[in-house]
Amino acid sequence: MMSQIVLPNDTNALGNLMGGVLLKWMDIASGIAAGRHSNSICVTVSVDNVSFKKPIALGEVVTLEAKVTRAFRTSMEVYIEVFTEDPRKVGKSKTNDAYYTFVALDGINGNPKEVSKIVPETDAEQEQYEGAERRREVRLILGKKMKAEDSVALKKLFDISNT
Repeated sequence: MMSQIVLPNDTNALGNLMGGVLLKWMDIASGIAAGRHSNSICVTVSVDNVSFKKPIALGEVVTLEAKVTRAFRTSMEVYIEVFTEDPRKVGKSKTNDAYYTFVALDGINGNPKEVSKIVPETDAEQEQYEGAERRREVRLILGKKMKAEDSVALKKLFDISNT
């Protein structure tokens, strides 16, 4: 978990947090989660489905909560949620969420390094863990690193036969 306060230098002409600043904070928080899981330096590979649901105003406190949802061989998917609160009021609200993908690097040559697997413990963790494979295949297909017909998890989701 990471918290920041929105200062004047972080805002646009309307007094709201600039999207790029929020993306930077999200990248940092999710990178810390990936680094802690892998015990290594991690680099961002992709960011999925960031949408700005509501403006974040000058003076609000932004809290970012990031968690590794699945580890593959050298990459990890991290789910991050963004919450805001006005320090003059009670309560917080969710403004953003996204999936980031990181690759762990060794400390010698900067080559990809194998990471420990994740063992989901709750139903919610299991759901995110299973969905990570589908999200990974979509990223690979969109990035032209996998052909749609080679998909396994997406075919299962849509019950497409392998004929």
